[in-house]
Amino acid sequence: MMQFINRKQELEFLKRKYTSDTSELILIYGRRRIGKTELLNEFSKNTRSFYFLGRAESKKDTLHRFNLFLAESFNDMSIIRSPLANWDELFEYIAQKGDDRSVIIIDEFPFIVNKFPEILSILQDKWDNQLKESKIMLVLCGSSISMMEKYTMDYKSPLYGRRTGQWMVDKLDVVHLKEFFPNYTFEEILTLYSVIDTIPGYLLKFDKNKTAWENIEQKILSKGEFLYEEVEILLREEFRDISNYMSILSSVAGGLTTFNEIYNKTNLDKSLLSKYLSVLEKVGIVEKTLPITENFKKRLRATGARYSIVDNFFDFWFRFAYINLSELERGNSTIVMKLIKKDFPAYAGIKFERFIMELLPHIGVFQYTRIGKWWHKDKEIDIIALNENTNDILFCECKWQNRKTDIKVLKDLEDKSHFVDWNTDKRKDHFAVFSKSGFTKEALEFAKQNNFLLFTPTDLDKCLEL
Repeated sequence: MMQFINRKQELEFLKRKYTSDTSELILIYGRRRIGKTELLNEFSKNTRSFYFLGRAESKKDTLHRFNLFLAESFNDMSIIRSPLANWDELFEYIAQKGDDRSVIIIDEFPFIVNKFPEILSILQDKWDNQLKESKIMLVLCGSSISMMEKYTMDYKSPLYGRRTGQWMVDKLDVVHLKEFFPNYTFEEILTLYSVIDTIPGYLLKFDKNKTAWENIEQKILSKGEFLYEEVEILLREEFRDISNYMSILSSVAGGLTTFNEIYNKTNLDKSLLSKYLSVLEKVGIVEKTLPITENFKKRLRATGARYSIVDNFFDFWFRFAYINLSELERGNSTIVMKLIKKDFPAYAGIKFERFIMELLPHIGVFQYTRIGKWWHKDKEIDIIALNENTNDILFCECKWQNRKTDIKVLKDLEDKSHFVDWNTDKRKDHFAVFSKSGFTKEALEFAKQNNFLLFTPTDLDKCLEL
């Protein structure tokens, strides 16, 4: 069994709340397979915690299971003899047991709300009048981001303003990929990242003793496998009608990055498209970006923004699997694999940029306050990192190609930096180039003379072994 990896910040947050002197109503949410339950299980090891899982079942069965849960948690067989009839009684019982610090975890809370909409107002009442004065730490957890926000954080929810803390559990840091696949080369790690990102539940589905490509074909592209229909399952969990979302995501994965391009492809009403894109941003599937040097006012207006699929698993699936579903349904994964491998280098090149952006803090060569892409007219820089406190700026170029990076790439980066309008009269420029295949002698010499930092996969591999 694999050891629990990372989640230091999340565990510290939960432990801090556990050791407070007051009652706590904590919300833990995030997409499926992200590791919420494992996080709560790890936290529970050293605390007095009791765990209940919401399920798609009848009301009667849910109430029956919750009674059994309380009887077992508090070692109270009287509940078995005289079960509590409703949520009023159940929460009153929990409040009565609140003299000592106890953690009550209700996982997949939206499942329960769907069956018992009244639970929100009941919990509001019991929290305000009983639980709030107890030592209970109540943790509500859910996988549907939109539903968790609607039920617990929206101003229309009865629970609005009651929470004492919340944490949206996100993907793992890229440096932890090596812990899952210690024998993978840097190229395989990047392939892995480009396809399934750093989602713990997906990483565990891959076999560390098989190559990245064997895993991709066997675990994602083979009908009947766990990850084969995962994208559609996730979308249905978040949205009632997924057709328009599918159309939008397919367009973005296909390379349409501006609002007008997506609008022309999908033929959706502009206000509706804007709403859909906003929702996709909110749940962490799509990202809207502007050149990193844009000021606050321009970022608010967001004119000229680009859209991209920030979740690599969604991006890969829509870019390669979705358009080849008919072949995959017939079991022709080998044919589809050949098509994917042909186009994958260009796709991986884009992911290489994002990978470096996420790895940069661990490389330790530059401290920044903001990081992102930059473009202006026909000029573009892969990564720019800004330190707004010191006025230092780092320009980065990422080259994922099967030939050594030559001196022209370095000179072009230096030339493009002059077009970047950011503290031009007082900034200090820094440069870094990341190359899959190393550098020519001329590039190495130019780098020495001009204080360029150069990185190869061997250098980056060391950062993943922290």
